[in-house]
Amino acid sequence: MQFTVVDAGGVRVVEGVPGERFVRRPEDASRIVEACLSARAKSALLYADNLTPAFFDLSSAEAGLILDKLRSFRIRLAVVCAPGSVTFSSRFRELVADDLRVFDAPDAARAWLRGAVDVPMTEVR
Repeated sequence: MQFTVVDAGGVRVVEGVPGERFVRRPEDASRIVEACLSARAKSALLYADNLTPAFFDLSSAEAGLILDKLRSFRIRLAVVCAPGSVTFSSRFRELVADDLRVFDAPDAARAWLRGAVDVPMTEVR
């Protein structure tokens, strides 16, 4: 998978390509880190289909493993999910923090990554 590097209001962001699986297993999180380091970016914007199929199911532990890797390099992650396209596990909202947010649209995700605080997130239920 190729990433693109976008400028989100002065913040470099590594962005995934919609529709392409990039992280097939949690160990592939290192590919995100490599892309960010190569682009001198501290933020990544990925689409739900870029991530493992079980990312949104906390019982799989995949989200935790991926986020631990990103957090060790202080990389913020915005995930774009079309409304109704993903089923979140009942406790997924507990994982959403200062360095992870979920959005309906890429523009909202880019706004959050550049530092906007009033960007509406996807309702994680």
